[in-house]
Amino acid sequence: MTDAPAPSRRHRIVIVGGGTAGITVAAQLCRKLDGADVAIIEPSEQHYYQPLWTLVGAGVVKKESTVRREQGLIPAKATWIKDRVTELRPADDAVVLSDGSAVGYDYLIVCPGLVCNWDQVDGLTEALGHGGVVSNYAYEQCEKTWDEVQAFTGGNAVFTMPPPPIKCAGAPQKIMYLADDHWRKTGARGKATVSYYAGTPGIFSVKAFAKTLNEVLARKEIQTHFKHKLVAVQAGEKTAVFENLDTGEHTSVPYDFLHVTPPQGAPEFLKASPLSDPAGWCAVDKHTLRSPDFPNVFSLGDASSLPTSKTGAAVRKESGVLVHNLMAVISGRPESTFKSYDGYASCPLTTGYGKLVLAEFNYDLEPTPSFPFDTTKERWSMYQLKRYGLPALYWNAMMKGRV
Repeated sequence: MTDAPAPSRRHRIVIVGGGTAGITVAAQLCRKLDGADVAIIEPSEQHYYQPLWTLVGAGVVKKESTVRREQGLIPAKATWIKDRVTELRPADDAVVLSDGSAVGYDYLIVCPGLVCNWDQVDGLTEALGHGGVVSNYAYEQCEKTWDEVQAFTGGNAVFTMPPPPIKCAGAPQKIMYLADDHWRKTGARGKATVSYYAGTPGIFSVKAFAKTLNEVLARKEIQTHFKHKLVAVQAGEKTAVFENLDTGEHTSVPYDFLHVTPPQGAPEFLKASPLSDPAGWCAVDKHTLRSPDFPNVFSLGDASSLPTSKTGAAVRKESGVLVHNLMAVISGRPESTFKSYDGYASCPLTTGYGKLVLAEFNYDLEPTPSFPFDTTKERWSMYQLKRYGLPALYWNAMMKGRV
């Protein structure tokens, strides 16, 4: 670590990351805080609504419908610093940018998202997008999933999920159910074996929803292999190599279609900072979203240590708690006035075209339904919510600080 450069500029509130969490919080702060001096540090020119990538991979929507210009989402009262953070210096109340300059702050919100570590699977980077190897976890790749789903006429179809945490932990199985539906319509499913290899001990952590999903797996005759992680893709042989997480044994599985969910983790600059926990995530109290070591630092979203699912729905609830608590700190109110986040997360689990299980739950893995009916069941109405309702809520409410 080099000597800290003197900040060349300073803002009252600095937000690291202009994704779902960063824009949502910035928009709320600009609405609620008089004279807000908010800066968002984000290098990307494009902003993606990633939950729809599953439906891109299933041929329902075009990938272009999931992207907007970052500039159009930055709140008018906020400052956009179009750069990337390379270092966090909470002891100095500063962050360092890629050009070596520093930005000072009174309060810091850390939400840079997570990183897809494609290179942690041997051979995956070279194989991706070729020979039936696809992934919905990248904007450039999700449309290729649909191309390969359509081209598949039979053989071994393999879907993977790494050990968590990952963003949208239901996505690895959603595309599998949709692909299965399509192949049944084309006749390819009768000539195919569909397998799911996951680093988890079961299909879902909340029992009420796992029961329904296990019924879906049985109905669709999908073979499951839990506590397995993908370690290599041998494109020449068209085999995927999995490690048994209990025994360490490696198994080679032939594939004709392979949908990969990459291992994921925190950005390197966060891992190397005093703000990180042992796993590299930004350490915060799971109820207040405040750093235990630096009281002017908060975090939410995928890069935080919050022990809940990394989803946009979680961010929607986290953001309200964080903004309330940060404003309490700014106003000098005691921590007894803080709001408490209960771990709410939601995972809309698409189980086929026109079918969806809306899983909502908290830290205790208890269902927390928002609707007055049983959402553990597959429903057409919840599919429409995912297809139309949630994108509208995202662009028109979350991104404008109205939730």
